[in-house]
Amino acid sequence: MDCCFKLSGFADEIDPDINKQFEHLNKLGIKYFEVRGVNGKNISKLTDSEVESLKDAMKSHNISVSSIGSPIGKVKMSDDLDAHFNKFMRVVEIAKKLNSKYIRIFSFYPPDGENIENYRGKIIENLKKMAKYAEKEGVILLHENEKDIYGDTPERCKDLFDNIKSDAFKGVFDPANFVQCGCTTYPDAWNLLKEHIVYMHIKDAKAENGDVVPAGYGGGNIAKIISELKKDGYNGFLSLEPHLGTFLGLEALETDDKMMSLEKSGPEKFTIAYEALMKIVNEK
Repeated sequence: MDCCFKLSGFADEIDPDINKQFEHLNKLGIKYFEVRGVNGKNISKLTDSEVESLKDAMKSHNISVSSIGSPIGKVKMSDDLDAHFNKFMRVVEIAKKLNSKYIRIFSFYPPDGENIENYRGKIIENLKKMAKYAEKEGVILLHENEKDIYGDTPERCKDLFDNIKSDAFKGVFDPANFVQCGCTTYPDAWNLLKEHIVYMHIKDAKAENGDVVPAGYGGGNIAKIISELKKDGYNGFLSLEPHLGTFLGLEALETDDKMMSLEKSGPEKFTIAYEALMKIVNEK
């Protein structure tokens, strides 16, 4: 693999069991994981003792955290945002315990039947509050472009970066999510946002129907983006998020019914995603 990239992935798509996750990462030679589901439990809900057990498992398998794959910001603007901020603070605490400087977040859904644009001001206000707390705690929030949240298009993502203006608020670029929103990932979205991007999710999707496919098999232009990253000397993470099958905890993460109808995810599907990425990375 090209030396400038660090490979990671959402290992809960391998198996709910954390040791099985790590065993498969070891087989593939992957040294990092983006922690989301641990033994069937979301990272945000782990107790202190469970965090310590996770650290022990990480140490025994020589695995480190690339980012916390948190659910922060994946709530409606009509939900209890004070309670959600408390959850955010707990996620920051967990990130520090796991020595992760990055925390993946989102930029909120609108209340049912309402236009997300009407909540722009309140969304920016809430994200600024999170970014200020992150600055104080020494972590960096990574905003992910996710379908149906405020920051689901390149233009609205840029709006967030331009207005929050914090070194603790950066971007994770998810090609599949942009494809599913009808956006052109490259050159349009990439050139608009690349100065803010410090982390990559490797997920692709077909433009005609939004179905998630291995990297290079959809409309995400992942090969072109990785070529640009090589030219720019990017030395950050490429994090596999296969979404080629269902996995424990998916129903709490996805609003897309099509995902729930897929076969079960597992080591084989994760390996397919890994091999597709390696084919792209190793192209000269």
